[in-house]
Order: sequence, then C-alpha cells, then structure tokens
Amino acid sequence: MKFVSVRALVYILSMIHLATLVFSSHHDYNDALSKAILFFEGQRSGSLPEDQRMRWRGDSGLEDGKMAGVDLTGGYHDAGDNVKFHFPMAFTTTMLAWSVIEFGNLMPANELKNALVAVKWGADYLLKTTSQLPHKIHVQVGDPISDHDCWERPEDMDTVRMVYTVDAPSPASEVAGETAAALAASSMAFASSDPEYSARLLKSAIAAFQYANNYRGAYSDDPKIVNGACPFYCDVSGYQDELLWGAAWLWRATQDKQYLDYIEENGQKFGAFTNIYEFGWDNKHAGLHILLTKEVQEENLPSLQKNKDSADCFMCSLVPQSSSSHIKRSPGGLIYKPGGSNMQHVTSLSFLMLVYANHLTKTNQTIDCGNVHTGPDKLRQLARKQVDYILMDNPMGMSYMVGYGLKFPQKIHHRGSSTPSLKDHPEFIGCQEGYTSYFDSPMPNLNLLVGAVVGGPGADDLYDDSRVSFVQSEPTTYINAPFVGVLAYFAANP
Repeated sequence: MKFVSVRALVYILSMIHLATLVFSSHHDYNDALSKAILFFEGQRSGSLPEDQRMRWRGDSGLEDGKMAGVDLTGGYHDAGDNVKFHFPMAFTTTMLAWSVIEFGNLMPANELKNALVAVKWGADYLLKTTSQLPHKIHVQVGDPISDHDCWERPEDMDTVRMVYTVDAPSPASEVAGETAAALAASSMAFASSDPEYSARLLKSAIAAFQYANNYRGAYSDDPKIVNGACPFYCDVSGYQDELLWGAAWLWRATQDKQYLDYIEENGQKFGAFTNIYEFGWDNKHAGLHILLTKEVQEENLPSLQKNKDSADCFMCSLVPQSSSSHIKRSPGGLIYKPGGSNMQHVTSLSFLMLVYANHLTKTNQTIDCGNVHTGPDKLRQLARKQVDYILMDNPMGMSYMVGYGLKFPQKIHHRGSSTPSLKDHPEFIGCQEGYTSYFDSPMPNLNLLVGAVVGGPGADDLYDDSRVSFVQSEPTTYINAPFVGVLAYFAANP
C-alpha cells in the first residue's frame, strides 16, 4: 500500500481549498491599498515625523553620511536589513511615482496623499545622494557584511555605516540612470500639487542623467564599490537599459526632444530589443517599451514603433493561451521566476499589464498574439488573478500581505519587525543577542509590518513561514511599490 506524504496531502487539500475560492473570493482592495502604502513607513530611515503611523518604529541612522562629510539621513531600507542600497531604492521611488502618475486619479484622496508622502520620502533622499553632482554620486550607505552579521533593530544598529561614493570620471550609469528616472517621475507626480518642488526634482534628474551618460559603465565594476554592492545589487543586465530608462522618463517629464533623439539613436545599440521579457530593479527593458508605447500613438511618434512592437510581444508572453507564452506559472496560477524574491516579478508584471490595458482602452486596440487576440479586459483579468493570489486565493489559503486577512506570514525575515520596539524594550539589543533571542525564536514577530508583501511561495505553491527562509519570507520595497498602483486600480474597479 502506498502512502501519501504529509506535504503532498497538504497540497491536495490546499488545491481543493483554492477551487472553492475561485468562484467566491471577494477582497477589500481599498484596505490592501492602504496597507501597501503604510508598509513604507516601516522601512523608513532617519528622523521620523510626528505623524508617523507605524508607531513601533523609531529614529535610526541619524549619522548616515557623516563618514563622507555629507548628510545622507533618511531614505528607505530595501528589505529586512538596515543597509540603504540606492539602486533598488531609486527603482522603488520610480515605481511609487509611476503608480501615482498612472493610477493616482483612482485613489481615495487620503491614500493619494499618503502615496505622495511615500514618494517624497524616497525623492528627498535621492536629492541628497545627487547633491554633489556633477563631481560625485553616493550609491550606498552601510557595510552589508557587518550589517548582515548582526540581527539588530534599526534604532540600535552600531555596524559600520560606510558611505559608498562614485567620483567622476568613474562610472555609475545604472544607479545614476535609475536615479534620473526616479526624480523625473517624481517631478511629474508633484507637478500640480507642488510645482516648485517638482522643478527642483527635475533639475537633479537632469544632472543625474548627465553623469550616467557622460561616464558610462557599471558602478559594481568599481573596486571601491563591488564588495558592498555585490552579490546583493550587482549590475547583471548591463547599465545601458538604465540610460534608456532615464532618458525615457526625462522625455516624459520635459518633452525635450534631445531625450527622444537619444532613445531613437541608442535603442538598438544599447540592446533594448534583445531582452524584452524582464522588468525589475536590474532590467528595465519591458517597462521601457511600455512607457514609450504611450508616445507612439497618443503623441503620434511612429519612430518608436519598434518599442510598441516589443511591448506587444511582451504582453503576449504573459497570456497563457498565446502561442508565444513562455512565462511560467505555479500549479496555483502564480507567475513564477526562479531565483530571488518572486513576488517582485508578480507585482511588477501585474503593474505593466494594467498600464498597457489602459493604453489599449484609450486607443481602442487589441494585441495580435498569433493564435489569439488580446484586449485590455484580458490583461486586467490576468493581473487580478495575481493580486487575488497574493491576497488569499492560493493553495495555502493565506494572504502574503502582512496584516491583511486572518492568515498571513507571522515570522517574516525583518530585523525591526522581529525585535521588540524601543517602547517595549528600551535596553540596547546587541548584534548576536538579536540572533539568539529573536531570529532563532519560534514565536511570531513582535511587531506587525503591516502591508509588507513577502517574497512568496515556491514553484510548488508551498510557503515556509520562517525567518531562515528569507527568499520566501523577506519583504522588499520594490515588491510593494508597483503593487500600490495595481491595488489602486482594483480598489476603483473591484
């Protein structure tokens, strides 16, 4: 007689559970949107404002930048550690700003205000990182080796707060290019509500792009930088996509033809059409093509037709019924890409589907995917399925957003969340004490990082709720940033 393993039995029962949810699920997308934005307050570094809502957090990193004689307080921790990696932080800010630009008109007034506050917290910090241009740009604060060797809440951290700086003529094209994109997008987000601040952001965006373009190359090739950036946020896909991405956002923000000319002249040369199926903090190609597609017809720019064709191909790759579909999904239907935090792909690709659906609706188009024609409703349906999976409609029957629903991750890989707050434990918690007393604890985290979306389950739809399993249990800012826009759409279109 053959016996079914416990793991297999759990999976079978979970699939039955999922089947009952498919036809009955209802989610409070407004609640999820509010919590997705609130998450960013838990990731803040620096001196916290009086209206801080995540009350268990306190001031941290108040001497950041001192080693380099510059003020680098503020900004966001990227994930569950206390390092400030400026490459993913800039991408986070870009995506938060794009969420506001594309979907801000659908947000309730109070959540639009909160979303803009989140954008500004990132943009204000990026202004500091670019304050010494054209001579230098700051790309990271915190030694990741010593930081990762300790399990300390941000308010206690006493690890080396090394400042990683790139000086001209050394290159930092991917960080400077993404920073240019972030500041340009943020300038658009604030164009109507704060024109003076918007103009300041745009001025710094132009300076960042000039540095990126004048000194072409990867920041992680710099011997002064490589041991801090790698293997965490090395430039893997090449720096050229960030040059095009930065130029595209500057074209959107300024309508200055020099940026359009730059894209047209360098797109082919920079490999924009050879790897069109990726989008995230390291690879901008798919997002670039979708951003530029708006210009092809809405602004009557036929010179960008190849970008539209690439965007169409990318969208077809996401449609399961298409003959060109090649995006893998788990048995439960979750978009899955191996390696690293998977939910970053789920939220980013869902965001792009909704942006493109808006474009198709506005221009009354469908996409020819060979054996099927795909319209905006299909793309929105595919995106909704990913959102609902995150919020509970999955084989585990749980939400992957902390604080949403009745069942969600309890032991996320996050220093501040897992250790007691200063209010509850004012005594200093040392480097290794944090590991023995809190990281290794079998108990749930002490503080809820409300709104945090974790890395998510594996290819088999199974999730290990453990701090040790950081690939699955660690949240990141660049998972949540595009999810803000996605949730804004579905909150207005439930």
